[in-house]
Amino acid sequence: MSELQPNKTILRLELPTDPRWVNIAEKNIEEILVDHAYCEQKAATSAISLIVKYPDKTKLVDELTDLVAEEWSHFERVLEQLKKRGYGLGRNRPDEYVVQLSKHIRKGDKRERQLMDHLLVNALIEARSCERFKLLWKNIQDEELQKFYYELMVSEAGHYVSFVKLAKEYMPFDVVDARFKELLQIESEIIRNLEPRPDRMH
Repeated sequence: MSELQPNKTILRLELPTDPRWVNIAEKNIEEILVDHAYCEQKAATSAISLIVKYPDKTKLVDELTDLVAEEWSHFERVLEQLKKRGYGLGRNRPDEYVVQLSKHIRKGDKRERQLMDHLLVNALIEARSCERFKLLWKNIQDEELQKFYYELMVSEAGHYVSFVKLAKEYMPFDVVDARFKELLQIESEIIRNLEPRPDRMH
């Protein structure tokens, strides 16, 4: 996956991040790193929840077990960046982007369709994180953080691809593609209506 270079074609995001976000993020790097740490923690927790909910899906369990370990290692790495700069973890804060996106996971549907929605929503979160890591890598002045966010960008691109592939493991390709197009539109509207904030990764 280290060869994967994320771009619009791969990530399929309909709306790019507001260019103001990078400047806001760089001026508030402590807040961004704190929020990023919690994002990595939540990503690991989300994958664990899917393993617990779908223990009969062997491929899912195998792939997400590896993903949990990687997300937790990212959490540890963000903590290291915070400590290097004399910052603490700080408080957790709601991720309005994830909250709004998760509302579109259909409830009371067939088990496999619910799983597909969970996987595709996770894929979108990874795609948006990947896009923002790319912006940080290319635009911030801190050389250590440039390298850090390049490495995480590549990793998040791999996670995005894994979630989409897992969805296609358990549902027909055309069904997954149709649903993903719907969710991409929904995600773009969420991004359009969220004001860039100095204390949020998303």
